[in-house]
Amino acid sequence: MTEKNEEIVEDKDISEEVDEKLTEEIESEADNLQADSDLEQEKNNALVEQVNNLEEKLLRSQAEIQNIQQRNAREMQNIRKYDGQKLASAVLPAVDNLERALQVEANDEVAKQIKTGVEMTLKTLTQALIDNGITSTGEVGEAFDPTKHQAIQSVDSTDVDSDQIAQVLQKGYVLQDRVIRPAMVAVAK
Repeated sequence: MTEKNEEIVEDKDISEEVDEKLTEEIESEADNLQADSDLEQEKNNALVEQVNNLEEKLLRSQAEIQNIQQRNAREMQNIRKYDGQKLASAVLPAVDNLERALQVEANDEVAKQIKTGVEMTLKTLTQALIDNGITSTGEVGEAFDPTKHQAIQSVDSTDVDSDQIAQVLQKGYVLQDRVIRPAMVAVAK
């Protein structure tokens, strides 16, 4: 072979080697890019999952805050609704004593004046209770209700029907829909 042919063959061999090396480098670079791409995809997936978890925590926190606000509103409503219960419980024995005092006969002028004063005091206290949503329960002839009345005894009565209140031993009181004190009653048989 001539020198020129040998050079051409050598250049061809070198060219093939360079092509092979370039192909190997390109394939290696492509593998590296694919690995980098897979790594980036994994990072993206991890970040998306983290964002989803944080969004879920945020939604739970918002729901919990809303539940706390609703519970607080209900508690405040109950506090306002039943605000006078403690005071009413403290005042009720005084009302009972004034009612008992009015049952005593007043024979002389001084006793009648005292009785009038007691009546006015009782009327004022009763009106204050009514103004604050406190009503009495347990009237003769009223149907017996175990949620509002406490039966002390059962009696024979011709004045009222069976299972009705025949006698009130102590009035009961109700604040809104809550019984402060049940009425102590005698129920007709």
